[in-house]
This record gives sequence, C-alpha cells and structure tokens, in this order.
Amino acid sequence: MAEFNTIRTATGTRSTAQIDAGLRTHMNKVYGTMSFGMLITALAAWAIAGLAVTTDPSAAAAQLPNGTMLSGLGAALYLSPLKWVVMLAPLGFILFGWGSLLRRGSAAAVQLGFFTFAALIGISMSSIFLVFTGFSIVQTFIVTAIAFSSLSLYGYTTKKDISGWGSFLIMGVVGLLVAMLINMFLQSPAMMFAISAIGVLVFAGLTAFYTQEIKNTYVAHAAHGDQEWLDKAAYDGALNLYISFLNMFQFLLMFMGQQE
Repeated sequence: MAEFNTIRTATGTRSTAQIDAGLRTHMNKVYGTMSFGMLITALAAWAIAGLAVTTDPSAAAAQLPNGTMLSGLGAALYLSPLKWVVMLAPLGFILFGWGSLLRRGSAAAVQLGFFTFAALIGISMSSIFLVFTGFSIVQTFIVTAIAFSSLSLYGYTTKKDISGWGSFLIMGVVGLLVAMLINMFLQSPAMMFAISAIGVLVFAGLTAFYTQEIKNTYVAHAAHGDQEWLDKAAYDGALNLYISFLNMFQFLLMFMGQQE
C-alpha cells in the first residue's frame, strides 16, 4: 500500500487507492520485463552455445580440455581476443550507455536497450553450456528463482526502511570485482569459493533493497502522473533486479554446477 503522507486526494493528485492499483501494475511491469529479459538471455546463450560446438572433427577449429570441439565461431568467441569484447560489452553498456539512454531516450528506446543488454549477456554467458551439465544449470536456476522471489517479496512487504543497505552493498560489489580481478592471476580455488559465497549474500541483499527502492520511487512520483518517466523507471528497476538475479545465479552455479 502507499506509505507516503505527502500523497493527498486534492484536485490534480491521484488518490491513495489509485496509486496502490498503479503500484501493482508498475511492479507487474517490472517483473514481466525482467522475466522476458531472462528469457532472451537464456535463448541467446543456448543458441550461441549450440553454434559454438561441432561434432565433426574435420570442421573443428579448436578443442577444449574436456574434449568439446569448437566450431570457428566457438574458437573466436572463447579463445581469441574477441572473448574480451564479448565479456566486457555488457559492462560497457551499463557504464557508458544506460544512464544516457534513461535521460535522453524514450520509454520504447529504454525498453529496447534493456532487451539488447539481455541478449549481450546471453552471448557472454553461453560458455556455461559447455562447462556445466544442463541439469545442474536448470537446478541452479530454480533455486535462484525461489531465493529471488522470497527476497523480493521481503523487500516489497517489509515495513522496515532498508535504504541504508544500498551504499554498504554497492561497496561489497566493488570489493567483489576487485577480488575477482586479483583471482584471475592467482587462480585460487579457496578465494573463488569465498568470492562466490560473499557474492550470493551481496546480491541477495541487493534484491530486497532494489525491490523496496522500486516501490518507494513509484509511490513518491506517481502523484505527478508522468507516465513516460514511470515507464522508464520500470525498465530501470527491471534491469537492477535482472542483474541481481543473474549474479546470484552465477555465484550459486559455482557451488551447485556439475561440470561436463
């Protein structure tokens, strides 16, 4: 329910009941957009992984240590310098493109940007189908979905103000990135285990935090009736939750994934 005392039913403003109904619609849009983005990611990853391998030894461009034969596309994506472009393209989009798109683009352009980002993530994650069994990927996804739903529901329903979590959790994300960069050189299994455990906790907290932030942002601005802004805010919220879900899934896969 709407919780801001500044919302009044005077002329030119929306009633609390209207805002409550609008909030439900807004959250449905956030979750729907996020879910469709996940579907795009899964389909892109699966399709690229299928094109990246071959069963014909004469057509193989390279072979992985586990015996998987790579096609020319697979060798380019996973073994050549192009792999860095594939890995860093989604990060570059978030750092240098998303903010500008939110400020200057239309709601339709922001939506397209989100789905483009989801496809880029799918391409960059396609290698998991070459490393982990399909069963363990599905199993991890289900566990992540259950955990995400519970955490997001907590963020939506709790009366406790958890906005103070934000800065602490973002610092945790920065720490994780630094630790992962260091471990690229150290290749320490113990350090990777610690990173994965902390990563699950950090993005679990961010799931609840972002859900409450999406709700509060809507309630604070819905009375103004700027639908274009609210639509873009829904896509921005969907992106934040999508990233939290995706990172929880990847870190849990480190624990639950069974290698081919």
